[in-house]
Amino acid sequence: MLKGNFKALTFHIAATLVVAMFFSCQDNLGKIQKMQLTSRAPIGIAENFSLKYTDSGRVTSHLISAKMIDYSNRKFSFSRFPEGLLLYFFDKNNFKTTVKADKAVNYDSMDVIELLGNVKIIKHDGALLETDQLFWDQKNEWLFSEKKFKFTDVDGSVVEGFGIDFNLDLTIINITRFSAESLINENQ
Repeated sequence: MLKGNFKALTFHIAATLVVAMFFSCQDNLGKIQKMQLTSRAPIGIAENFSLKYTDSGRVTSHLISAKMIDYSNRKFSFSRFPEGLLLYFFDKNNFKTTVKADKAVNYDSMDVIELLGNVKIIKHDGALLETDQLFWDQKNEWLFSEKKFKFTDVDGSVVEGFGIDFNLDLTIINITRFSAESLINENQ
């Protein structure tokens, strides 16, 4: 009789342990799912901010945006600017170049910013580049796009085309396909 009770007791203990382990695994599964959702969420959101970058005490750029969503907690980290950005660059002579876009994504690990929607680059002398998408390689200070673009020089000359890459100063420009109009001064 003692032997039968021992078997029954052992069976009940084993069954209780199996049920407890099953429910504890369910709890862990929920925690794991929550952790995965959390890792997809942004680590931070900044609103109405202004950020100045300096080099040796001199302001080199100034970033202004209504909203930045920071995903630097991901393996492939990035920041989104869903409400656009305004960016000023200052060269060594303190001449300002202005960059505007409706949206932007900064890919941290690649040092590349993707500018999207009504992208405009305005040089201090009034030269203007317009496109719908532009990638900016920050490390090499090089910009490029395969989209349609329009470049208006200070003299009013217009170049339109598809595919362009250039340096930040707009002094070196490579164009894939283009058409151009130039104003001719008849007094010269």
